[in-house]
Amino acid sequence: MKRILLPAGGAVLATGLLAAGLAGTASATPAPTDEYLAKSAQQVADIIDFWTKSDNAALKSATAYHWDYKEVKKLVQKGGYVADTKPGVVAPIGEEKKTAAKVHNVNVPKTIGKVFFEGRDGKLYWCTGTSIQSNYKNLVSTAGHCVYDLAGNDEVVSRWVFVPAYYQGKAPYGIYVGKQAFTHYDFSIYEDFDRDYAFVTVYNGIGGGSKVTKVSKADYDKYVGPKWVDEKKNKVTKEEYDAYIKAQGGKTDGTEVIKGQDATLANPDDKRAVYAPAEVDQATYDKAAAESVVANGAKADTKTEHVSKAEYNAYNGKGTKLSGAQVAANSTKDAAGKAIVGDEANGPWAIKHHFVKQWIIAGSDTQYFIWSADYYVQGGFVDNGRLGDVVGGQGFAYNQPTGKYVRTFGYPYAEHPDGSKPYTGVTVKNCYGKTSAKLVGSAAKKIEEHVALKCAMTPGADGGPWLLKYSNAKRLGYVNGVTSTFNDQDSNDRVDYISSPYFDGETNTVYKAAANTASGQMFPFPKP
Repeated sequence: MKRILLPAGGAVLATGLLAAGLAGTASATPAPTDEYLAKSAQQVADIIDFWTKSDNAALKSATAYHWDYKEVKKLVQKGGYVADTKPGVVAPIGEEKKTAAKVHNVNVPKTIGKVFFEGRDGKLYWCTGTSIQSNYKNLVSTAGHCVYDLAGNDEVVSRWVFVPAYYQGKAPYGIYVGKQAFTHYDFSIYEDFDRDYAFVTVYNGIGGGSKVTKVSKADYDKYVGPKWVDEKKNKVTKEEYDAYIKAQGGKTDGTEVIKGQDATLANPDDKRAVYAPAEVDQATYDKAAAESVVANGAKADTKTEHVSKAEYNAYNGKGTKLSGAQVAANSTKDAAGKAIVGDEANGPWAIKHHFVKQWIIAGSDTQYFIWSADYYVQGGFVDNGRLGDVVGGQGFAYNQPTGKYVRTFGYPYAEHPDGSKPYTGVTVKNCYGKTSAKLVGSAAKKIEEHVALKCAMTPGADGGPWLLKYSNAKRLGYVNGVTSTFNDQDSNDRVDYISSPYFDGETNTVYKAAANTASGQMFPFPKP
């Protein structure tokens, strides 16, 4: 029996809503390991800040996660599979409004959405996921490789969120930050794709967030939520500089002096000396003495100056050039006062300057500057509530016989191995058919016990649910698999089959632990 990964404190309850459906779990040895995606209010705030800046720019810039899409292989039949326990099901959450369904018109459930995350390579990706039934109505089903970065030493990914019914940067039902990931020990430790599934608890959804307000430094420090500082370098006269220093009680913080050609270096205790931090390259700054040292050459501070693309490209000075995701960590605002998150193609761009302490006897052409900082917070957020209450949730089924009809949904995007690209990743696509009567495998992925479905969807659909007994009128069914691999059975360099791990009693044990773990509200935002 394969082991599973269970979090400490994730005790399994066999009462209430899930009691009947979650009974009959196979025995397993739990590993007391927590796999948190976001644990604190500040982490959640930072994640929401990252994805919602500049009208959800980061969501729009993400691309389909397809680290293996060119490694399309054939599946081989491995023979039948013997269920390890009795079959079981957990009923879906609620029932969407019934609509008159036509054979050619598949109603897409609002439980389907995109999973967004940052990989260990610093790039932004998406997979597909769905809201699924749980005791706390807070659970998302997806593929294990959409939670664990197998190219990054088997660590969980960063900034993981779920956006149900996502469409072109819109989050109609809110953004749900992942709290805790549950997956099988054999996948998280051994990369065994026979266990390529994950169940992720999410905090209450957060909506709104378009209001940007300039605030005081005191209010900025107290605010828990998306916020940023915009620094500006202002040239002043010698008299204005002296007045600023006097008003600061002699402190020189927030000032900068560029010495003229006739200026001379002075000692800090010289009464004629003016504090004029000198810009140096990062290597010199890193080797300098600590800030507490009062002497020429000790560390002073750093400043991040936001520049145009032309200035960024032309810059060849001592500062460190920052662009894209690097600038996101030094957030700024656009002309409309909204927060910006960058990418390598569109910016924003900045120069990070490094200064060491220096005192000079000023010359006539010495220039004086005072740095100012404007403080912004992004408010207007509302608590959209629990995921299951907002969009419902699909049921769950395990140890079901193969050869049954399922409907799978996903956001396919990547090209086929031959380079053709029929999908945009913008809209949800679906496939319908019988799962393979025999389980299949792939040596490339250590697969021995997958189920296959004839389907031409490409990566981006990873993690999409395989819904057993899907009702087109109710838009509900039972998650009995998730899209894991993409395969070419007729050797024409085009995906024609997808596969899923077989959901058995061990899958139910992982699901059960997740379904009985609370997350709740992280911020006291008002209800919409």
